[in-house]
Amino acid sequence: MKTAAPPKHSKILILDFGSQYTQVIARRIRELQVYSEIVPFDISAAEVSKLNPNGIILSGGPASVYDKGAPQIDPKIFSSGIPILGICYGLMLMAHHLGGQVEFSGRREFGAGILQITDGSQLFDGLGSQLDVWNSHGDEVTALPQGFRAAARTESSHFAAVEDATRKLYGLQFHPEVAHTPRGKEILQNFVYHICHCAMDWTMGSFTEEACDRIQQQVGDAKVVLGLSGGVDSSVTAALLHKAIGDQLTCIFVNNGLLRSREEEMVQRVFEENFHIRLKYVDASERFLSRLRGITDPEQKRKIIGNEFIEVFQHATEELLAEDPENGSDKLAAASPSRGGHGGYRFLAQGTLYPDVIESVAIGGNPAHVIKSHHNVGGLPEKMHFELVEPVRQLFKDEVRQLGLQLGLPKEIVHRQPFPGPGLAVRILGEVTTERLAILREADTIVTSEMESSDWYYRVWQSFAVLLPVRSVGVMGDQRTYENTIVVRIVESQDGMTADWVRLPYELLARISTRISNEVKGVNRVCYDISSKPPSTIEWE
Repeated sequence: MKTAAPPKHSKILILDFGSQYTQVIARRIRELQVYSEIVPFDISAAEVSKLNPNGIILSGGPASVYDKGAPQIDPKIFSSGIPILGICYGLMLMAHHLGGQVEFSGRREFGAGILQITDGSQLFDGLGSQLDVWNSHGDEVTALPQGFRAAARTESSHFAAVEDATRKLYGLQFHPEVAHTPRGKEILQNFVYHICHCAMDWTMGSFTEEACDRIQQQVGDAKVVLGLSGGVDSSVTAALLHKAIGDQLTCIFVNNGLLRSREEEMVQRVFEENFHIRLKYVDASERFLSRLRGITDPEQKRKIIGNEFIEVFQHATEELLAEDPENGSDKLAAASPSRGGHGGYRFLAQGTLYPDVIESVAIGGNPAHVIKSHHNVGGLPEKMHFELVEPVRQLFKDEVRQLGLQLGLPKEIVHRQPFPGPGLAVRILGEVTTERLAILREADTIVTSEMESSDWYYRVWQSFAVLLPVRSVGVMGDQRTYENTIVVRIVESQDGMTADWVRLPYELLARISTRISNEVKGVNRVCYDISSKPPSTIEWE
């Protein structure tokens, strides 16, 4: 994983050992207005030194320190003089490498516990003598390295919190970053402010200024092309790039026929009329749908849509060169990928966020599974020979929304719900056809309108309809029907990494169901998805 350019402010590095909570740690630190950056667990001490962090946090992880192939750390990091906080697996690594003893406990401790603070620590300043905490571990420290002392214990562990204040090394067996440790944010705050001496100097204002500087340094006077989808990520990226480089940016909006209702109208209105950003509109809906004919496998759908988008996007870029008098006909030949460029359009911008990266790519040896392949990070730059610009790659979704509001984007763009890259194709299980798209689009419009009119739309992460390849018997107007099934999916989340289904009022669910059954021809049954993530994903495909 590429790290961002070192910022000019306080910074906490988070070494990722495969914990499901690593993202949460980063978010908690940023809530303290301190910049946090996730890096691979095998980063070298020399690389850490170049990044010059104020402090380091070692995440938890599913492995045991004694497992074959377990992720390890460069032990020189422990002698760097930089304050280090090891959480769960991070504590085990610290004890293991510094001469302590770690043993498999024989039983996994998972769930709530009571922390008794026995000998104090700066980590617990102002927090009293007893805290509710959340555990998730199988190993435990049974002997401390030389120089360490125990600061707190739980019923099952004498070393639930340890420290070597002289070497600025701290360890917690529990997880302070999760909501189930109610005062965990204060523990992190003590580490960040009082031990690492970070300043509260990372805000969206500072990020915008630094991002514009980085864009200008990277791009120079070259031109940038951006595939604009109308979603939050690409829209905010477009606004940020336009602020940084103005008319050097051209956006290409490809209508693949898989968009939400009236999406193409909204995008053109906001970006051409309101922001005056140069926008090229390409209607390729028939082309995409013909390629998808007869395809039912979800991964094959994604690959077809991704590959087709590359071809359409490349052709649109070549058309831009032909239309642009500054490039001239003699530069059109430079658009050939074999020549390593697209004439004046040297850079490709993408609205990639960090959750996109973690779910699409196994980062730096991290044993994470690739969950989805339809995000921006799937290979477009390599095939098109652009240099990549990803100015919001280190941001979470809520931070991107903050940035969008600061840049002046309207609420209808900034707070609209996430939409998958392959569009409605991954919300239609089975073959994608014009008829099935019409059914789903109409049902989805009803879900959105009812959520908006009841003031629920902006209170949830996503709310949408899914069309199943399932028909069932129904009765309409005293006649037997055999029609399609719609599933309504509504979830709450902070960043899409985890999600829970929303307990909507029954009256609202009833209105959505009644309207879909009555108004959408070809549907006679509506179901509500009550699965959380994990174990399910938010999207069905």
